[in-house]
Amino acid sequence: MPATMQGPAIFLAQFAGDKAPFDSWTGITAWAAGLGYRGVQLPSGDKRFFDLEKAAASQDYCDEIAGVARENGVTITELSTHIQGQLVAVHPAYDAAFDVFAPVELRGKPKERQAWAVEQMKLAAKASRRLGLAGSVSFTGALAWPFLYPWPQRPAGLVEEAFGELARRWRPILDAYEEQGVDVGFEIHPGEDVFDGATFELFLDRLGGHQRCRINYDPSHFLLQQLDYLAFIDIYHERISAFHVKDAEFRPEGRQGVYSGFSPWIGRAGRFRSLGDGQVDFKAIFSKLAQYGFEGWAVLEWECALKHPEDGAREGARFIADHIIRVTETAFDDFAGGGDPGLARRMLGLN
Repeated sequence: MPATMQGPAIFLAQFAGDKAPFDSWTGITAWAAGLGYRGVQLPSGDKRFFDLEKAAASQDYCDEIAGVARENGVTITELSTHIQGQLVAVHPAYDAAFDVFAPVELRGKPKERQAWAVEQMKLAAKASRRLGLAGSVSFTGALAWPFLYPWPQRPAGLVEEAFGELARRWRPILDAYEEQGVDVGFEIHPGEDVFDGATFELFLDRLGGHQRCRINYDPSHFLLQQLDYLAFIDIYHERISAFHVKDAEFRPEGRQGVYSGFSPWIGRAGRFRSLGDGQVDFKAIFSKLAQYGFEGWAVLEWECALKHPEDGAREGARFIADHIIRVTETAFDDFAGGGDPGLARRMLGLN
């Protein structure tokens, strides 16, 4: 039977805060439901909402977390492990910057931090299964990113070595997800070593095509790279397991273009926008995903340099709901078809 996408849902990471209703699981799920969302993507490392260690060990706790969401009118779509996944692979140039995401006692200790991140990922696999989830979303981390556009040229074998090591670190994690029957949808994202289709293929090849290595599709990152985000779906639809609905715009001018990251977000040639305010062709994207039978969740990820997040969240629920295509169960011209099983042969003159 044809599949219809689920939604709207919302990624809670950008909305978490220290004031009600954004400071508790009960409060933020009720807020999301009140805006019209049917699902929430849960950042697994935010202690205000979720205790990952407890969730991995306790079915009762997971039932409680899911029950609160359900009573407030939403369901959990996926666990996000973006932060922990990022820390699986960190180039030393970024050690100081990424230490903020690790427990205080592990800061300044990159090997211990990485071991913690690996364990966190494995805990999230167990927690996902206890929550009844078939997939999660994450980042790959990065070892080769500082050498993306190098001068002098990279030494021979650097990229191959980096992706070989990246796969070596991720393979046991993905095996743990395989044991739990849960996918990892990697967000294809600049700043990660896996930032486009070509790098995803490098990663997947070194993983031996691991079946749990999937894609969290986010067209905003492709528009800012000037990558064909519709053709990407044609190529990789079988690997797409999650969908971040995020808008962006790219307006190059005489002073800056794709490489405008030293400017503040509000002044960049490429910047993220609230849904409907950017240039992403979401009608075409939702059509493509419907064409290929994507039945996962359409999840708002809000990031915008201009609009207030609460306004972006409110508008985003309606935007997604209006774009989800209820897939037809019949062809529009079925009424004209013949039901006679012998008609085709007679029309071909074969009888």
